Parts: sequence; C-alpha cells; structure tokens
Amino acid sequence: MIEKLDQLVEDIAGLNSKLILLIGPPRSGKSNLLGKLAERRQARVLSVGAALGRELLTVPGTRRHLQAADRLKELADGCASQGLLLLDNIELLFDRTLQLSPLDLLKRHAHARRVVAVWPGELQEGRLSYATTGHPEHQDYGIDGLVPFKIH
Repeated sequence: MIEKLDQLVEDIAGLNSKLILLIGPPRSGKSNLLGKLAERRQARVLSVGAALGRELLTVPGTRRHLQAADRLKELADGCASQGLLLLDNIELLFDRTLQLSPLDLLKRHAHARRVVAVWPGELQEGRLSYATTGHPEHQDYGIDGLVPFKIH
C-alpha cells in the first residue's frame, strides 16, 4: 500500500490541486501509513491538533478564529519539505469556534504544494463527511479537487 501511495504522490505533482486524503475507518492504519510515507520521503508529519492548538493558546479566545488559518499556514510552511506537506490529527480544524472550512483550507494548501492528510471522517457515495448529521461539527463535502486514497 505504501508503494501505491508513494507513486500517487508523484503522479499528482502536475495537478492544480495536489491533495490526497487518506480515508478509512478508525484504527485502519491511516496515521501509520502517513508515517511510512514520511520516512520514505524524509519528511515530517505535522500533527495539526497539537501544533495549532499550542499556537492558538497564545491568542485570546475571541480572536482565535481570526488567526487560525494564518497560524496553520506558518506551521505548514515550516514543516513542508520538497514540495510535500503531511498532515495528521486535523480534527481541530472542525472546531466551530474557529470558523474554518477544513476541506477548503486543505485545498488552498494543495495549490502551492502536494498535501497528504489523514481524513478523520468517511467517504460514502462520492461524499466526504465529518461527524454525524446533527452533530455541531458535522461537515459534508463533494470530492472535487482532491484524490481520495481509501484504506480498508
């Protein structure tokens, strides 16, 4: 599976939006696969929840939504190497108080470089989702502009 993912990372280099989402059920090995890719590519994995969470602790709660996207960009710029950004633990991006559109944010990063991210939700019938319908953080997206990589 790592060989297929590594080849896909090469194949998307010429695309406009270079976003690969690792999608699978909990404990299916998404983070482990991302770690193997990081080893192969001699890259670092950015744990968004931990890194962005630390950054936002220094910002007053009423201003966090104004700075979250910029702080993530700074972290991503510092972590990316060789035109590749690896992201894990992105659940913080769905926090309603930050007022972000997580998938759009990932796509913006994927215009400048290849991005491989672990998606914490599901892919069903050509739709990406995060959280269940009715949950305050529920999101539902089409898959245009990204490459889903399913792990079973």
